[in-house]
Amino acid sequence: MVGQQPVYKRVVLKLSGEALSGQVGYGIEAQTIASIAEQIKEVVELNVEVAIVVGGGNIWRGISGSEQGIDRATADYMGMLATVMNSLALQDALEKIGVPTRVQTSIAMQQIAEPYIRRRAIRHLEKGRVVIFASGTGNPYFSTDTTAALRAAEIEAEVILMAKNKVDGVYSADPFKYKDAEKYDELTYLDVLNKGLGVMDSTASSLCMDNNIPLIVFSITEKGNIRRAVLGEKIGTIVRGSVV
Repeated sequence: MVGQQPVYKRVVLKLSGEALSGQVGYGIEAQTIASIAEQIKEVVELNVEVAIVVGGGNIWRGISGSEQGIDRATADYMGMLATVMNSLALQDALEKIGVPTRVQTSIAMQQIAEPYIRRRAIRHLEKGRVVIFASGTGNPYFSTDTTAALRAAEIEAEVILMAKNKVDGVYSADPFKYKDAEKYDELTYLDVLNKGLGVMDSTASSLCMDNNIPLIVFSITEKGNIRRAVLGEKIGTIVRGSVV
């Protein structure tokens, strides 16, 4: 029986942009983002330090823009701006329910957010504030998955919680296309890389593997799942450097 004490002290929550769009599939859906904020508040109330990395795919995808003929670097910068919009919306939802939150961006935009400074981010976390890392790494060609891995390593987070809005873990194939797709309870990063599983891109997977940062992939649509993951309940799929 898992207790009510968190097994992680400091976590990075990775939210896809699509997770903020709810059933609409694009843009920001107010009810969905409010529900996610409530789930995050549950974790903060357990005295867990929470940092968040948000994607921007609900507004703009750099790769899609590149395929339309836009310069890849320019398209990626546009995607970074989309993550800032999502981060500000999430900050607003969190602060409306009494959760102090700071947005830090890798691209300077001092009128609306702090610049990313590692030591300042850690200090915010120690004071019980949620920190949202926006605009990716600040460099084109790097995904927000890689941002989550990089920031987790920098702030010495104990785990990355990857919240999905379509699947409840990692499968051997797309479960919406293949009914015989197998759900994995536990994997190694080498499994992810060798099997070509679409958990996160290879750069992010390698970074997590090299720094021994476990990854839990689960569904955000079931309320309370972030809390369950933090309490050590077996949900979704856990990816480690090696099988324990």
